[in-house]
Amino acid sequence: MDFNCLSWLFAIALTVHNVEEAIWLPAWSQTAGRFHHPTGAFEFRFAVTVLTVMAYIAAYLSMTGGKGSMGAYLISGYALAMLLNTVFPHLLATLAMRRYAPGTATAILLNFPITSLLLYHGFREGFIDQSEFIYLGPLVVIGILLLIPGLFFAGRRLAGCIQKPAG
Repeated sequence: MDFNCLSWLFAIALTVHNVEEAIWLPAWSQTAGRFHHPTGAFEFRFAVTVLTVMAYIAAYLSMTGGKGSMGAYLISGYALAMLLNTVFPHLLATLAMRRYAPGTATAILLNFPITSLLLYHGFREGFIDQSEFIYLGPLVVIGILLLIPGLFFAGRRLAGCIQKPAG
């Protein structure tokens, strides 16, 4: 399987992972303590929907941009974020809390192997260069981490607009 196919497979795996979280994480977050701030269902689902769409956009940009493109680094950086996400918080929260953290199964069974393969093929096929990825990959991870609180905020605001009675 090549880098372009793996980019689309990554987006699909991320979708499955985010659906698992969207179903169960909001309720779990109410008792997760330091592992996750309590999150409303709408705001969380809004955030993961936007993040999921971003993965498909990155896969498209990578496919159309080719080797060394902004899209190749975006999808690879996003893959790095999800690779790290497998351990922090999913696996760590499940072990520390001694109960299942939503998203752990799909993180381990889908995200970890697919993101590992995506990064491996990205380097091997020349889509990403190690000397550039060493700073661009973490930069994408940081960008995603900084985006998440803004998406939660936007989701809360949007939920407030939707729930207001007409009048």
